[in-house]
Amino acid sequence: MVAGYGVPVSPFVTGTTTDSVVAAAAEDPAVTYPVVAKLCGRAIAHKTERGLVRLGIADEATLRTACDELLAKAVPEDGEVEVLVSSMVDGNRELIAGLNDDPQFGMTIMVGVGGILAEAIRDVSFRLVPITEADAVEMVDDLATQRLLGEFRGEPEVDRRALTAALVALANVGAGEAGVRSADLNPLMIVDGKPIAVDALLELDEATDRA
Repeated sequence: MVAGYGVPVSPFVTGTTTDSVVAAAAEDPAVTYPVVAKLCGRAIAHKTERGLVRLGIADEATLRTACDELLAKAVPEDGEVEVLVSSMVDGNRELIAGLNDDPQFGMTIMVGVGGILAEAIRDVSFRLVPITEADAVEMVDDLATQRLLGEFRGEPEVDRRALTAALVALANVGAGEAGVRSADLNPLMIVDGKPIAVDALLELDEATDRA
């Protein structure tokens, strides 16, 4: 859903069986090894805690084994599941961006420091949806850890125009999709200076989810 609004995401394919996943990965030239594989489903929120992620998969044989293992971990409470395979991306900086339908204020968007440091640092900025490009620029400027946005460990500075465009695109998801209650892009990796979402968790209201 978020990719359809212009949020940059890493190339991926999905399938409900090992054979379909392996075939899809082989047929899509945008998905290149090494890859990451994740078990996904509407009722699955916390993949890492359940061991539902496999990283650094180097070839088709290893991917096949990973798919078998992940599908075997599915439980009835998960409902329908599929394996998502995505090209791995490499970057030293992780941001977080998200949506939340606040009962008092309505839909809000946030951006901040992401990854494993998100809860510890709590460096975030919020706005009401919808937002303009100027709003997105202000959100990025509000972050206290501005040094993370400059040149970092041999990587170029963050492309602020690309980052603000990603935030506007995410805000458009919240404004354009009535059934979205929340969205979580964590991490939003910075790769060669540009943001790429490598994981997206969306919560939909019950009526939308059933549909």
